[in-house]
Amino acid sequence: MISIVAKFKVKENLEADFLKVINELGEASRAEEGNIEYVLHRDMNDAATYCLIEKWQDQPAVDFHNNTEHFKAAVPQLGEMAEITIELFETV
Repeated sequence: MISIVAKFKVKENLEADFLKVINELGEASRAEEGNIEYVLHRDMNDAATYCLIEKWQDQPAVDFHNNTEHFKAAVPQLGEMAEITIELFETV
């Protein structure tokens, strides 16, 4: 299993737009074959910071996800609204 942890520091006054895009992406991503979990979390100490935890069956599922139209459309929008850091993990 592959886990992706994406952290977002949303720019001021863009939270509503960010949530619209990220929630639409989440809905489409959870419907993909190979998706195990796709859950957005908000930092309890900083309301502008979010963490998206994704779990995928394997690398082909991640590759498919990264090439979907909904992913390719959302990522540039999210990049304009937030600073993003991404970490990848695999089950051992």
